Amino acid sequence: MFQKNLIATFMLLAIMIVATACDGDNPETKETVAHAPVDKTDNQQKKMPEAETDHIRLPEEHLQKTDQGQAVKTLQKALNKVGYSIDRNGTYDDVTTWAITDFQLQQQALIATGVYNESTRRSLQKILDENQAIKAGAVLDQPDNKPDTVDNPHDILALVNKENRLPSDFVPRNLTVPDVRFPFEDFLPKKQMRKVAAKAMEDMFQAANSAGLELFAQSGYRSYERQDAIFASNVRKNGEEAANKFSARPGESEHQTGLTMDVTSPDVNYRLIKEFGQTDEGKWIKQHAAEYGFIIRYPEGKDAITEYQYEPWHLRYVGKKAATTIMEQGITLEEYLGEA
Repeated sequence: MFQKNLIATFMLLAIMIVATACDGDNPETKETVAHAPVDKTDNQQKKMPEAETDHIRLPEEHLQKTDQGQAVKTLQKALNKVGYSIDRNGTYDDVTTWAITDFQLQQQALIATGVYNESTRRSLQKILDENQAIKAGAVLDQPDNKPDTVDNPHDILALVNKENRLPSDFVPRNLTVPDVRFPFEDFLPKKQMRKVAAKAMEDMFQAANSAGLELFAQSGYRSYERQDAIFASNVRKNGEEAANKFSARPGESEHQTGLTMDVTSPDVNYRLIKEFGQTDEGKWIKQHAAEYGFIIRYPEGKDAITEYQYEPWHLRYVGKKAATTIMEQGITLEEYLGEA
């Protein structure tokens, strides 16, 4: 009996020792474990901030100044993401045009126009996908809305007139001589246009040739200094008030943009006169210029708005979208931009 009690006592002591060992952790260690934060990211991916994870799909449509809508707002959001602090107001305004132009000027493969097109979309999408940033305003200063000043001369819809002057030191990029007919052989600076306008001019001349017409290009790009000399000459001949009805002061001439070409034909002996509008070439220009992105900048009966006489020979490149609206509605660039 005594032996059985002794065995039972030993078994009870063994059980107590084992229980004590299993529950014998340091109290400080127990407290630390009990209050340690639980890392919930072990089995799931960390959620990135919205700005980093939000993938922007750029609009595929052609967008430019005066356009409005969700596509413009998406574009503005993308410009925000790459470094441009502009409002997402859904309106393709001067500031949005500036941002696109500045971006284009920083990309070697792009031509600066201020217009969001397919090539600009591809370049901007690449910057977004690679999570790169742009130094906003590195090439073109943000518009400061100074009166009488063209803030963005690279914009193909830049309004140049007697109230909006180009900087005296502005020289267009990508000047080239279009492959069209001129009534003179020698190279002169006035043969040049900006590349985007020169290509459109070539296409228009080819179409006119196919129609059996004889268009000639007479005068394109003029520097600030050249326009100064021309205006001074006209003032000496006609007086300042009369001269300014058909000749621009320096800085006020569209020819300095590189987007303008005066055209003519043999029927008017290659002159730049109103009668050109009555020639077959002049009539064809009025009907078809917009198909190639050109407008008759100073149309008949609009001198109160443009402040220049009717010039059927003076063609300004604004792109097909704007040109179609302007020519179909019979309005001026001032009216199209709401600046009449």
